Amino acid sequence: MASIVRVQRVDRASSRSFYVNLPAVLADVLEVRKGEAFEWILEDKNTLVFRRIQRKPLRLFRTRRDGTKFNT
Repeated sequence: MASIVRVQRVDRASSRSFYVNLPAVLADVLEVRKGEAFEWILEDKNTLVFRRIQRKPLRLFRTRRDGTKFNT
């Protein structure tokens, strides 16, 4: 899943900041909660990794013969 976002720059009297918004669709898929901590990891000048600090367990889904999904 990919999503294109733009970087916003905010200049203030004493500082300057850059912001990147996380699209709601991605936040929903990742089950992001308010106040949850993430970190940016710089791999190289073209790659930033956005990683959840406290890992969530993976939910595996199995498919029934009729095509519907259920948790395992």
